[in-house]
Amino acid sequence: MKKSLLAVALLGAFAGVAHAQTSVQIYGNIDVGVNKSSGQTLNIGKRAANTLGFKGTEDLGNGLKALFQIEMRYEPDTGTTENGNNRPLFQGQSRVGLQGDFGMVRLGRGLTPYQEIVGSFEPWHGLPNQAGFYTDISVAGFVSAPLDARYGNGTPGSANQNRISNAIFYNSPVAGGFQVNASWASKEANGGAAITGQGAGAASYAANSQASVNPFSVAGTYNNGPAAAMLAYERNGVESKIWSGAASYAVTDQLKLMATYSKQNQEHINTIRPDTKGWVLGATYAVGQGKILAGYGQKDQDNSVAKTKQMSLGYEYSLSKRTYLYIDASRKKDIINPVTGGLAGVPTVNYYDVGINHSF
Repeated sequence: MKKSLLAVALLGAFAGVAHAQTSVQIYGNIDVGVNKSSGQTLNIGKRAANTLGFKGTEDLGNGLKALFQIEMRYEPDTGTTENGNNRPLFQGQSRVGLQGDFGMVRLGRGLTPYQEIVGSFEPWHGLPNQAGFYTDISVAGFVSAPLDARYGNGTPGSANQNRISNAIFYNSPVAGGFQVNASWASKEANGGAAITGQGAGAASYAANSQASVNPFSVAGTYNNGPAAAMLAYERNGVESKIWSGAASYAVTDQLKLMATYSKQNQEHINTIRPDTKGWVLGATYAVGQGKILAGYGQKDQDNSVAKTKQMSLGYEYSLSKRTYLYIDASRKKDIINPVTGGLAGVPTVNYYDVGINHSF
């Protein structure tokens, strides 16, 4: 009996040591609201991507840590995987790696450095929402993974455009506010649909094609005091390229100004309209427990009939550090069909939403 009690005590002591060296966290958020777009009925939907994730670190000694993160995305109004049950379970990311004095190295699937950072420089902080600018205008319509399987509405890169699989990710240490972030991916086929080139000499890709080049992304950032900035360059698997510059400045504790400019080149697969430019000017202003969001942006594709323009206003009200209410209104006009260069079937869309977001 005494030996059994001693064994239990020893096991408990060792478990305490392991717990002290290893940290695992469950995290996520749930966002549900009511939204309405031109030509559509009132919907129960979302403003932010809804996530459930697990991340952790293990202290390996001598300043070295092992780390992991896996994250799924879901639809709270139906309980299904985001944009359909055929989507990868850990669509958000699935990465494991090491961190030390050299920085951080991870392998797996996740946001490219460019996509992970550029959303910080528009007022809706990179939310995949029609009122915001991140998923279309501030990135000039760029798709990081055009050869991956398509989800959502079935268009190239829809609901799957900003993450890469089969990749290596590196983040340097921060020195004087500066940091370098990079990723490189293999050419592996990932079940993508066929891509038909547009124009004379344009390349096409069959279904489930391998990339013709290794995708890579590099982003340099500066964040010190009230000022932040970014310069980035990325090339995807079908040899489309984008470069982008962005900056923000906190004028006061309440007022923050921001701007983004991006230029995409698709000449490898589109010789008719190879270049697309996008820019956004935005601001946020804190008033008590609330925050006003405002922005204006344009996207211009070569040889198209018009420039797409968007104006958005929003308001967030914090009930606590983890819960806030929101309301948005947006008008997007002269929406272009990227294939024909003409106006889309519905060239002007008004969008409204109101909802609640809770993080845990």
